[in-house]
Amino acid sequence: MSLIETKGLSKMYGSGEERVNALMGVNLRIEKGEFISVMGPSGSGKSTLLTILGGLNHPTSGEITMDGISIYELPPEKLADFRREYLGFIFQSFQLIPYLTVIENVVLPLSITDIPNREQMKKAGEILERIGLIGKEKRLPDQLSGGEQERVAIARALINSPPILLADEPTGNLDTKTGKEIIELFKSLNQEGQTIVMVTHNPDNTRVSSRLITLRDGRVEYGK
Repeated sequence: MSLIETKGLSKMYGSGEERVNALMGVNLRIEKGEFISVMGPSGSGKSTLLTILGGLNHPTSGEITMDGISIYELPPEKLADFRREYLGFIFQSFQLIPYLTVIENVVLPLSITDIPNREQMKKAGEILERIGLIGKEKRLPDQLSGGEQERVAIARALINSPPILLADEPTGNLDTKTGKEIIELFKSLNQEGQTIVMVTHNPDNTRVSSRLITLRDGRVEYGK
């Protein structure tokens, strides 16, 4: 059984003459441990696909299963639990809380768990060391470079040890050198067994992925 599988996945926005088919009949299988890059022109459905995979955007039709669970058949509270347990999100805009320190941002997803505070901080410290941010735990986001902020966002996404990491244009706001460093970090995480699905506009970013999926007009053009 594939870790992620979609069958006939479609998403429509609007109605009548205003209807936009963002995705049309997408069938995908993603195995545990794969590093998938998703590319395509603007409006091809890349971000829509990622938000649907992330349990954030109900499809109009079709089915998506993760680890054998049909996620959109879950009631809202169970879907929220599923996202917290299975998924780590990394966004282009970092979405860090500006008045929280680095380590406070990283442990934020654990704030609604029963994990003791000391254990939360220990786990966050281990992840920050793993991604090269040790010694910067008490800095605020605006005291960090763009690449460092992206690393904080990655650490936050990893804090729950999710089986699946979803990244939406993770190097979009970074210079070329820093972007390459982030992609190398993703490569290292994948080599350690992390499953990654990354939307990107940069062909250079796909060099470390195990498979490329290309979307055009809401359909998979190749790379199945």
